[in-house]
Amino acid sequence: MIPENLRYNESHEWVRQEEDIATIGITDYAQSEIQDIVFVELPDVGTQITQETEFGVIESVKAAFDLYAPVSGEVIEVNESLLDAPEQVNESPYDDGWFLKIKMTDTNELDELLDADGYQAHIEAEHA
Repeated sequence: MIPENLRYNESHEWVRQEEDIATIGITDYAQSEIQDIVFVELPDVGTQITQETEFGVIESVKAAFDLYAPVSGEVIEVNESLLDAPEQVNESPYDDGWFLKIKMTDTNELDELLDADGYQAHIEAEHA
């Protein structure tokens, strides 16, 4: 189940665009691979993030994984509920489990990301 209305990067983060605002999270595939998420570290509001650079960390009972920005911009909102309930990422990766919202500096960066079909092909290639 890969939503058609999102864009994806190869490190398994998704982006939902609403004008120049991007909501970012990880895919259902990624959360299922990571499994029991117990901690999420995210940047503060006002932080500038750059496409393809690390912006946070997600930890499971087994390991920690870096999160990479699919687009550049300023963090305008962080999903504070994940601090107390990081399992929301496992339960609802595309809705309640989003990480942050940023005001994009260049919406053209979205064109560099994968669409749903491209992301599905990327997953299949990783397992080939």
